[in-house]
Amino acid sequence: MIPDKASYQLANVRLHASLTPGLAAALDSDGFALADLSVADGKVSSIAVHGKSKVQADALDLAGRIVLPCFVDCHTHIDKGHIWPRKPNPDGTFMGALNATGADRAARWNAEDVARRMDFSLRSAYAHGTKALRTHLDSVPPQEEISWPVFETMRERWRGRIDLQAACLLGIEGVRDKVWFERLAKRVAAAKGVLGVVTYMVPDLEELLDKVFAEAIKHGIDLDFHADETDDVAAISLKKIAEASLWNGFEGNILVGHCCSLARQPDLEVLDTLDKVAKARLAVVSLPMCNLYLQDRRNNHTTPRWRGVTLLHEMKARGIKVAVASDNTRDPFYAYGDLDMLEVYRMATRILHFDHPVGDWPRAVAATPAEVMRLEDAGTLAVGGSADFIVFKGRSWTELLSRPESDRIVVRDGKAIERRLPDYAELDELMVR
Repeated sequence: MIPDKASYQLANVRLHASLTPGLAAALDSDGFALADLSVADGKVSSIAVHGKSKVQADALDLAGRIVLPCFVDCHTHIDKGHIWPRKPNPDGTFMGALNATGADRAARWNAEDVARRMDFSLRSAYAHGTKALRTHLDSVPPQEEISWPVFETMRERWRGRIDLQAACLLGIEGVRDKVWFERLAKRVAAAKGVLGVVTYMVPDLEELLDKVFAEAIKHGIDLDFHADETDDVAAISLKKIAEASLWNGFEGNILVGHCCSLARQPDLEVLDTLDKVAKARLAVVSLPMCNLYLQDRRNNHTTPRWRGVTLLHEMKARGIKVAVASDNTRDPFYAYGDLDMLEVYRMATRILHFDHPVGDWPRAVAATPAEVMRLEDAGTLAVGGSADFIVFKGRSWTELLSRPESDRIVVRDGKAIERRLPDYAELDELMVR
């Protein structure tokens, strides 16, 4: 459908105002406007309100179909991806996932294994329309010496298709080994990565956070935390991270993922935490599919009573940057998923109520994570920016979010890509138990 030429115009497309800076037009109830989108030499050359400018004679009329910028997925684990067939979660719990993943990592995660599964994941994300992705890399010894070189090779291989970032991942207790952690931070900085840890309510949490912030400041790198992925109301490490940022005077970007326990805490505790998160300028990403799957799982005879997501509406009302992302795919933490950010947004709309009104929630899968990841040419459709977008059949949110849109058209640098999802059979030889 997309013309195979350097310059063309897509007429009568539906663009969302929150993802199209400068679009001054009458909006429908969901925030869309009809527009004409022109492309020249891989860039967006113009965006005009439909009916108020001249449509080119050879323009392709899309009859109100939705066009969105390519997605930005800011919290994934492509080093873990697709190990479920050989190491499933025995009971669906968080601890079951942690133990199963640790065992598989120790036994199987050599460079070839990690590289092949990473590449499989990236081909899936690319076909679905993702332009940029941040992955966490398990960095407990000796895995950091394996996965980081693989990631750096993969980043170069995928340059121009997916902008890749990586954050190290280890439990906060690993920071107690000062010499090793300093060496890891130096390794991460050399790879232009992000410093990340999983926080727990350990007795020396504040001291350990100070060490994490000190290393980030020393190397001039951003931070990315996993925090409070539990229903324990006593888990308040999100607040501790905000406090540590304030007293350390940290000026970089901080992204905090999960923050599930916040939704279980008393109102006064919640308000205090949100005020500090806003003051510290933290950004928060919720992982709706994975946490719906993992949280409040007790046994096979008990129905879950809560959704596992954090308080994104309350955060957004305070000006806190919020996003949603894929998280795990086909590993012990989440048995499903395909790094399809449309699926993530569809599920987030239902789980987190991103509707009535829609407002600017679409930013949560594009513009906001692009800002957190410091990406200048991603997450929006803007004149002069790269012509990287997705053409859907849906003409409204209810049409778009009711079907998988498996026949979407992904355009990169103005050209429609070949959307070929990898076959799971490619990984069969890696799955022998």
